[in-house]
Amino acid sequence: MASVPFDQMDGEIWYNGEFVPWADAKLHVLSHGLHYASAVFEGERAYGGKIFKLTEHTERLHNSAEILGFKIPYSVAELDKACEELLERQGFSDAYVRPIAWRGSEMMGVSAQNNRINTAIAIWQWPSYFKPEERLKGIRLDMAEYRRPDPRTAPSKSKAAGLYMICTLSKHRAETRGYADALMLDWRGRVAEATGANVFFVKDGAIHTPDPDCFLDGITRRTVIDLARARGYEIIERAIMPEELEGFEECFLTGTAAEVTPVSEIGPYSFVPGEISANLVNDYMQAVQPLRAAAE
Repeated sequence: MASVPFDQMDGEIWYNGEFVPWADAKLHVLSHGLHYASAVFEGERAYGGKIFKLTEHTERLHNSAEILGFKIPYSVAELDKACEELLERQGFSDAYVRPIAWRGSEMMGVSAQNNRINTAIAIWQWPSYFKPEERLKGIRLDMAEYRRPDPRTAPSKSKAAGLYMICTLSKHRAETRGYADALMLDWRGRVAEATGANVFFVKDGAIHTPDPDCFLDGITRRTVIDLARARGYEIIERAIMPEELEGFEECFLTGTAAEVTPVSEIGPYSFVPGEISANLVNDYMQAVQPLRAAAE
């Protein structure tokens, strides 16, 4: 499936309230969202025919739009229903779900107060973000050139399309250099996150993670924190400086696409995926499976 361009895949896409053939889900080249990044999106996964934490994701989509100054013309309940129906129509049990909302083409320029807010949902089969063999031994991260911006300069609490430009640049550079991803610092020089996932570290049995004051507090991040606390692990959310990486024993990433992925290397620093990482990988996979969760 990876060889098929995304605009040529089979199935349907939910587009402004209607299910349309995949190839017909198009927008004009002068759409404001394309030129000025006035778009917000979500990334979700379905396991066993059920979308994990669907409503939380839809609520965050609405919140992101409000931060960018527009209102999605479909309620949380309507979007939830559309996601569930589209998953069924696509015939998938395990899949990736991508809702997106953007300003249309009625006005072209920095100001676009009267543009229509378009909304779409696409669902496709997408395996784990990282290859299974990489995930088991821990992936390698580069140190990113770009940093997460000061919240006074960008809407960092939204899942806005424009915020991911530097993530794409950083991930491309890392892949060119032989790494799977990159670790980004924030504008102060503190550890922030990977290009599309939150990061955690382990030292002396406690789990340390950066305070999400200038980047997205991921839904998967919060889920894994809850799972860790249920096991009795201490969670410490704080400012982490890059020179501290030398003293950590384990490291792992969390995100809808990444799920829970151990890390073996960040630039010059090495980690050994251990018991805590393995436990949380397993706990997360049990939590997202609806049949397992219902039986517990």
